[in-house]
Amino acid sequence: MLAWLQHFIVAGHPLTFWLGWAWTVSSIVLTTWIILQRKSPVSTLAWIMGLNLLPVVGLLVYAYFGPRRIKRQRLKRWHKKAALMSKEDLSALRAEHAQAPLWARQHAQLIDTACGLPMSSAQSVDILPSGGTTLDALLREIDAARGHIHLEYYIFEPDHTGTRLLRALAAKARQGLQVRLLVDAIGSPRLLSRRHRALLNEYRDAGGAFAVFHPARLDRLRPLVNLRTHRKIVVIDGHTGFIGGINVTDDGNEQVRPDQAYRDTHLLIRGGAVRWLQYVFLKDWHYAEGTPPAPDEDLLPDQAPGLVPVQIVASGPDSDTEAIHRAMIDALNLARERVWLATPYFVPTESALTALTNAALRGVQVKLIVPEMSDSRIVTAAARSYFKELQDAGVLVFEYQGRMFHAKTLLVDGLYGMVGSANFDNRSFRLNFEVAAVVFESGFNQRLADMFDHDLSQCKLVPMGRCAPPWQQLFEAVARLASPLL
Repeated sequence: MLAWLQHFIVAGHPLTFWLGWAWTVSSIVLTTWIILQRKSPVSTLAWIMGLNLLPVVGLLVYAYFGPRRIKRQRLKRWHKKAALMSKEDLSALRAEHAQAPLWARQHAQLIDTACGLPMSSAQSVDILPSGGTTLDALLREIDAARGHIHLEYYIFEPDHTGTRLLRALAAKARQGLQVRLLVDAIGSPRLLSRRHRALLNEYRDAGGAFAVFHPARLDRLRPLVNLRTHRKIVVIDGHTGFIGGINVTDDGNEQVRPDQAYRDTHLLIRGGAVRWLQYVFLKDWHYAEGTPPAPDEDLLPDQAPGLVPVQIVASGPDSDTEAIHRAMIDALNLARERVWLATPYFVPTESALTALTNAALRGVQVKLIVPEMSDSRIVTAAARSYFKELQDAGVLVFEYQGRMFHAKTLLVDGLYGMVGSANFDNRSFRLNFEVAAVVFESGFNQRLADMFDHDLSQCKLVPMGRCAPPWQQLFEAVARLASPLL
């Protein structure tokens, strides 16, 4: 049998000839296609190698998970109205903060130029340090709602937490409020399953509107498996907003799982900045559902300017500007005293890693919190492959013990704080639709610092020269090779 196969190949059987030509042509076409996507060189080379080494399997993987840009309609009417309102906020902020540092103004300009969301203000910004606390606050605000309730989540589970929230939304819909719920197809498959159809139908029958972001249908040539909305947004009556890293699931609710619930962070914002959360939601809703809200809906109510400078920053694969990626790098470059970064997934781009290590090398105190064990072994391994490089530059790396750490926060010096849905990784920077809030205020910065200090008490400092078995070192090195694709 082996001799026959050898003769079959050496003899140049027509099947081998045509297979060789087919592989060559497909390799040239696919390589050209990937190069024209104009992604980072490392990511491009990784995809080219994968497709050429695995011509059939690689093509399927690329079709489902490869990078892709999408085009979405900008809601010009809503944006113009929100921008005019934010000008009033900005005038009040300038009067209150006459000596705002130049770096803060330039950073705000970078965000505005990158994603079109200008500086605004808030009456208050409260930090919510857990899923149970966030759920309680959310249910209180829903109960007090009088006009509309908008929600967008990556994960919305039909468990105890999700059932409570969905039934609270159904109750408000029965009262005549406009309730809209947008969930991601990949992040919320159980809510969309037949098993839980009755719960979702209860909400719909009450009058609640429902939409799914990028349904991953297998009958599509490229089913958009990789381009997800990772955002967590709630807007109530246009003046109260929630944003952060907490999904709707028992996994993050310490009231249901006291010892195992994820440690996470969310924000409750009141004031003008919420209009930009509203705008981001309306764009996503229009894209997913196909019909924009009626022009006569009071979705952007007039509000008195607040005293807390807040800027919403949004990014996604519908734009090449990578606004959150740029904002984080710029903030790291601006740091002069401290950078305290918390993230569940640390798989940085080359530029983000350079900015982080540069800060440490110039004498800035840089602390990084990551989970000891995330919910992805390969991501944990990839993150650990960067530890030595970070430590050699002077970064203090801490691993959170005992349970999953899911908070996504960045604190710079004494005035800057960012909380949102974006991890410090390639996927959040370039593939997912993400959103975050940047707060330029010393009081907020101090509260965020106090929370970071409390998290440190649950952490273990990763020692220099960390010892790991050879097989683990190899796994971490291989995981790092895959980091552009994670």
